Amino acid sequence: MSGRKYTWANNLHHQTFEKLDRVLVCTELEAKYPHTTVFALSREISDHTPLLMNTNQPSSANQPNFKFELGWLLQNGFCDMVREIWQNVQHAGTLLERWQAKIRRLRQYLRGWAKNTSGAYKKEKKLLLNKLDELDKKAEIDCLNESEINLKHVLHERLGELLREEELKWYQRAKVKQLLEGDANTKFYHLVANGRHRKTRIFQLEDGNKLISGDAELKKHITTYYKKMFGPSETSSMSLDESATTDIPQASQMENEFSIDQFTEEEVRTAIFQMESNKAPGPVLPGFLEYH
Repeated sequence: MSGRKYTWANNLHHQTFEKLDRVLVCTELEAKYPHTTVFALSREISDHTPLLMNTNQPSSANQPNFKFELGWLLQNGFCDMVREIWQNVQHAGTLLERWQAKIRRLRQYLRGWAKNTSGAYKKEKKLLLNKLDELDKKAEIDCLNESEINLKHVLHERLGELLREEELKWYQRAKVKQLLEGDANTKFYHLVANGRHRKTRIFQLEDGNKLISGDAELKKHITTYYKKMFGPSETSSMSLDESATTDIPQASQMENEFSIDQFTEEEVRTAIFQMESNKAPGPVLPGFLEYH
């Protein structure tokens, strides 16, 4: 809930505040409308505060950023496909420019591949569920023959693989470390991820006495705000003297040579393996901090 902390207050001189009013929904509704929020309105002359529930359907213009899915690693041939794309990209230039060209091409390919794979996944899952449902209904009125029993086991095994991939997807978004092994926890991860998204999403901002809401207006306001903050100022009385270095500590010749030396393969491997499993690096890898 946003807008206020409490939903009830008495009218005594020393007021008592409580959070009594709530909105109750089932998990199916939250799964269907993951951006749902509750906003506390003005209670006017009442003791209780009315609550407004909004499904906040996202705009179709919002394009999600690229995200590597852990579930892709479970698909047959995925690593071979990545290796082939990586090796086929030929680019002249420095090692860093070659790496950037390869990772850019791989990202472009995986974005399109993931879109097609997602559609195929949904169709296959629906087909498997329908076929299993047919076999279950038939088993209620007649015994299944050996081939049908074997088919049912194969369908169950394949469905389990798809559900495991889906569970990994929501586990990655939920950013929790519990319950990864064992029973399927897809719904749990789904709800945790939705809760994290609602907590981090900006629904409105205050600019003086003006209230700004709506995705388009929020983007415009935030962009303008940071352009003014970090952009060049119109007038400035400050100036820099590049020759004034007497009060700045200087690196020794040995430190300078060490800082510009090429990274060894062992240093790169050490830095990469210092990262936590299933985490993406920031602008600088942890192991490289000592070299910059």
